[in-house]
Amino acid sequence: MKSKRDALRALALVTFCMVLNNCHSGQRDLPPSIEFTKIPPAARGGRERTDTISGRVTGARPGQMIVIYARSGPWWVQPWPDRPLIPIRADSTWSTETHLGYEYAALLVDSSYHPLPTMDLPPAQGGSVALVRIVKGVGTLPPLPTKAIQFSGYNWKVRIGDANRGGVNNQYDADNVWTDETGALHLKIARKSGTWTCAQVFLTRSLGYGTYMFVVRDTTHLEPAAVLSVHTFDEWAGDQNYREMDIEIGRWGDAGSKTNAQFGVQPFYVPGNVARFTEPPGTLTQVMVWEPGRATFATFSGSAAPSNARPIYKHTFISGAPSAGKELVELMFYVVPSETAPLQGDNEIVIDKFQYLP
Repeated sequence: MKSKRDALRALALVTFCMVLNNCHSGQRDLPPSIEFTKIPPAARGGRERTDTISGRVTGARPGQMIVIYARSGPWWVQPWPDRPLIPIRADSTWSTETHLGYEYAALLVDSSYHPLPTMDLPPAQGGSVALVRIVKGVGTLPPLPTKAIQFSGYNWKVRIGDANRGGVNNQYDADNVWTDETGALHLKIARKSGTWTCAQVFLTRSLGYGTYMFVVRDTTHLEPAAVLSVHTFDEWAGDQNYREMDIEIGRWGDAGSKTNAQFGVQPFYVPGNVARFTEPPGTLTQVMVWEPGRATFATFSGSAAPSNARPIYKHTFISGAPSAGKELVELMFYVVPSETAPLQGDNEIVIDKFQYLP
């Protein structure tokens, strides 16, 4: 009797193990799925407006990760081309910051996957991409709050609210922008309610091809984490990298940097799209000459750029120079992150004049 009972117990144990193994095998064979738990609004993409997109994955293999694309014109990898792979947490959830778009795509990929910065067609499953799920944006965004200001005979708007620039979601305060009795424009970074607030103004109309000149007073007093950006930007033109062309002054948080300025056209991660140099002390005139198929930048000493003057630095971009569209001139004075030289106090910059010649 005892041997019979032992045999029955052994049979039951074997049966249980077989059922358990079959269950586990079935779980392993389940196809992966992607669920969205937070979907950003549907909006034109752009560098400034960001939101969080998040979700959950089931059936992912060890080592697999998530890649997000947002569609605004083309599909753009998020949040930036240099950090596109998003880890899946132990509880199967994932989350990342994203720039906005009309649609969002989540890709379940192998860790060896190298996503393209931008694509004209929606991302598709295959190869290192195990699964793709695409959803439309949910809701819409209200227009950005602004206030009006006049400078150098042009109408500008002052940004109010937050925006992502330089890897930081900066706050922009209208109190940090004003003109003085001489007509010069002042931009300030100031501590307010326990946080740093920045300054941004932009033209109310597009100017197109032509010569743009800015007379900027001495900037060598700026802290390493304070950056001035003078650039064009077209929020409608995702297919042309938002028609962004930049004159930027600052050391990007590096107190030991020997360069403190750069010219550039987007995207900055493309070799040859950034030209860095060192500006001397004193008032300088920054010039951008924009023509079809090229953009030439130059920096001159003093408050003018005479035709026979020798520039401190000059660079011409042909590859990457956008065509004219609905771009606006923007001036941004903002904070960048720095572990070695974080911002210590208020910073201010003065722009004496803006001039445009068609």
